[in-house]
Amino acid sequence: MSRKPKNDDRFHVLVVDDHARARDAVADVLRQAEYEVSTCASASEALSRLADAAVDVVVTDLQMPGMDGLEFICEIERRRFDVQALMITAHASVSSAVEAMRHGAFDYIEKPFDAVKLERSVAQACDRKRLVDTASRVAPGPPRLGGPTLIGSSIAMRELRQRIAQVAATDETVLICGESGTGKELVAKTVHALSRRAAGPMVSLNCPALSAQLTESELFGHKRGAFTGADADRTGRFELAHGGSILLDEVTEVDFNLQAKLLRVLQERSFERVGSSETVAVDVRVIATTNRNLPVEIAAGRFREDLYYRLAVVPILVPPLRERAGDVLELTDHFLSQAAERLERGPFVMDQSARDLLASYDWPGNVRELQNIVTRACVLNHCAPIGAQELRPWLRAGAPENAAALGVADDADRLPVGMTLDEIERRMIVATLEQFDGHRAKTAEALGIGLRTLSGKLRGYGYAPREKDFANAQ
Repeated sequence: MSRKPKNDDRFHVLVVDDHARARDAVADVLRQAEYEVSTCASASEALSRLADAAVDVVVTDLQMPGMDGLEFICEIERRRFDVQALMITAHASVSSAVEAMRHGAFDYIEKPFDAVKLERSVAQACDRKRLVDTASRVAPGPPRLGGPTLIGSSIAMRELRQRIAQVAATDETVLICGESGTGKELVAKTVHALSRRAAGPMVSLNCPALSAQLTESELFGHKRGAFTGADADRTGRFELAHGGSILLDEVTEVDFNLQAKLLRVLQERSFERVGSSETVAVDVRVIATTNRNLPVEIAAGRFREDLYYRLAVVPILVPPLRERAGDVLELTDHFLSQAAERLERGPFVMDQSARDLLASYDWPGNVRELQNIVTRACVLNHCAPIGAQELRPWLRAGAPENAAALGVADDADRLPVGMTLDEIERRMIVATLEQFDGHRAKTAEALGIGLRTLSGKLRGYGYAPREKDFANAQ
């Protein structure tokens, strides 16, 4: 039996269908379930109603004359109406309903359906609306996610938001995959913030940072005397996350032998502290992240296959920045605004040459690399617009312009494999010095090192300054 809304906090559902009998049948079921219900005979009429009245959930038929259900959903998305939409469709039109979900629909219902199925779907949509509203009050941001960090309007980001909205409504284990720097931790926090557990704790563990013994103690806790240095009882992260979520960041780094104990927690929601035989039960949602190819890790014997299937109940793939290139400048403006607020300076401005350079770069370090470069440019900025010449030395050698600046052959397009870190550093320092026409103070500032440190490194390289460099060094 689906959960009904409280009488003193009723949800408003708008039913849209051009067939009067079908429209009235859906409306009657929902009124019996104690929803506030209104009806419209067309999508255009419904759009006018949405502009004037507070509506929580829209239930719309797909096949309608004039503007059909899919076009209606797209228009709801375009106008940013803060509603959850359900599509009613015949089996033959499921592909259209899936397309509607890509444009913001919460779910679809196949005909024929019974009253219980309809009530259940609407109740889930109402839960989603409540969670989104709560998250928006806590952290104002995009209407559907309520989070300030998921920046971008690309198709890839829209699909990611839709995936998060679907996943957050459940209590299932989530595995978030993606390259380093794509924002997997931010996705995990958004899933928690939009879940029923949002009021509960969100506890994280950075798995690569600890040894196997310390990881076990951090996850499950220990009893005093369990091992050398265990001078007092310790409560583990799973217990601390009771009633909320636990984030296992880079879960593939967990020791292979410890993975069996982690598997048991996922299966039974219980464990024993290190040095104790007492079983502790927990109510925790597990969210894990990884930047590795898990099938490869499994084949190499580094990760348990059964643990993988337990973690990957609901996978989320976070796209790399190169697959959402249209978001680069939107993210850039966001980071410029953040830097201005944090540094209490600005506003910071990038000229067109800098924006063109950032838009053309492939961002191997993803969003984290972009954020670092924008922040660095703001810290070193002297009130003038930020230009491409300031940013170019900091980009990796994957960009053709920067490869030339580093002295890499045009046909290589990257630093040669096997080059030492010392040689990479030498090339970067010399290229930056040349970029600033031998001005050592500007070079040191751009590289984020002291002038004395720069001079020492140049002496070590046997760098012979030109005559004008002495004047520029002042």
